[in-house]
Amino acid sequence: MSDALTQDDFLGGRIKITQPQKGYRAGVDAVLLASAVAAHSGQSVLDLGCGVGTAALCLHARGPNLRMVGIEIQDNYAALARENARDANADLSVVVADVADLPNDIRQMQFDHVITNPPYFERSRGHSSTNAGRDTALGGATSLEDWLIAGIKRVAAKGTLTVIQRVERLPEVMKAIDGRMGSIRLRPIVPREGKPGKLFLLQAKQDGKAPFVLLPPLVMHEGNHHIGGVESYTAPVRAILRGGEKLGWDG
Repeated sequence: MSDALTQDDFLGGRIKITQPQKGYRAGVDAVLLASAVAAHSGQSVLDLGCGVGTAALCLHARGPNLRMVGIEIQDNYAALARENARDANADLSVVVADVADLPNDIRQMQFDHVITNPPYFERSRGHSSTNAGRDTALGGATSLEDWLIAGIKRVAAKGTLTVIQRVERLPEVMKAIDGRMGSIRLRPIVPREGKPGKLFLLQAKQDGKAPFVLLPPLVMHEGNHHIGGVESYTAPVRAILRGGEKLGWDG
């Protein structure tokens, strides 16, 4: 293991992820994203902005007979995603490409599920990092709307698009999806009971006709404040992060 890389356990050690020691590092968000997708054996998954493959490999751990494609613009992250997929014996092909300029063969494909954790910040608002990998992950050049439309176009009939994003960008996400997909379900993610949401999970269905549903928030931590050195995840979150359980979309 290079000094510049670490190998980290996810899902209680069911998968191991090699990733850069510095820069953008996969964490809880990728696991939550994967937990929100009910992918079944034999189905196909597209991960837009797959990083080192964490979300896709969490899906693989829960349902190993998935056909997956990851799109990643950074060569070094894509290479690590391929390495992680080999180690996990996962059917994950990783393509180095810009989400806004997908290769023709990918544009011709449709997937049962498209998952994505787009950059959280707008580049025009000045969010940046001195680390190139982290900077691209935090705020790439592709607009959030273009990113989401690229994903929507790849969703097969009756398939799903699942997104994790920051709360302040919910209006942009809804604008991109409105009129293009339906049966939208939204679940805020709050750090503690009674605290404002910082992130949200959203899932929409191609050709979906069901009304919009706002679900109760997923509460990440117990108690009113952080206590150093003590893990405080709530039982549902611990089941997702450690046991690989699915996120409930029914409340």
